[in-house]
Amino acid sequence: MNTYDEVTFLTKSIQIALDGPAAAGKSTIAKIVAEQLGYIYIDTGAMYRAITLKALNEGIDLSDNKAAGELLAKTAIDLQPSENGQLVFLDQQNVTEAIRSQEVTGSVSEMAAHESVRLQMVKLQQQLAEGRGVVMDGRDIGTDVLPKAELKVFMSASVEERARRRFEENKKRNIHTPLEELQGEIAKRDQMDSEREVSPLRQADDAIYLDTTSLTIREAAAEILRLAGERLS
Repeated sequence: MNTYDEVTFLTKSIQIALDGPAAAGKSTIAKIVAEQLGYIYIDTGAMYRAITLKALNEGIDLSDNKAAGELLAKTAIDLQPSENGQLVFLDQQNVTEAIRSQEVTGSVSEMAAHESVRLQMVKLQQQLAEGRGVVMDGRDIGTDVLPKAELKVFMSASVEERARRRFEENKKRNIHTPLEELQGEIAKRDQMDSEREVSPLRQADDAIYLDTTSLTIREAAAEILRLAGERLS
């Protein structure tokens, strides 16, 4: 890379959209990519988990579109960087760990399917990304949230591999769910995310498909950084 290219690489910024099903490694990889590029990382899944947690705590009917939208309208969700990773605040309370509970995991797809929720979330996510270098991951980033992102990657892996990853992740959190049960949960969530009426999980026409089944986290991140470098050079 010559001097001009180095300056361009450092001063130019792009939007990177990472989409894919549950447990594809999006969040972990997105954090690495954002850190390497000096970009802002936005975990949209954490935002949906936060409003799901509040709905569960307040006994809101998760199938009620109107109630879900009204709840979000009076809710403050904030993402803040820290030395230990991104922190998630719900109405000024740190819920970073609480949103990873099995109850929230099992309910978030139902909450995220509501049009009243998604429309509000998309606007908030677009505001967070405006005018800056950003890495954002989720289900509809390349199709709905950042349709003009310079780099779109659709990441996936086999259900078996994604269940294994979630199993290892849960063990670190002291959550002990049988591997077979996790496989069933992930397959069910794939179906719910792909078949919902509003902003279903799908690959954007201009997105690059990346199968991470046989890739390590670092290898997948390196490939996305390579693709980002092509667009920045």
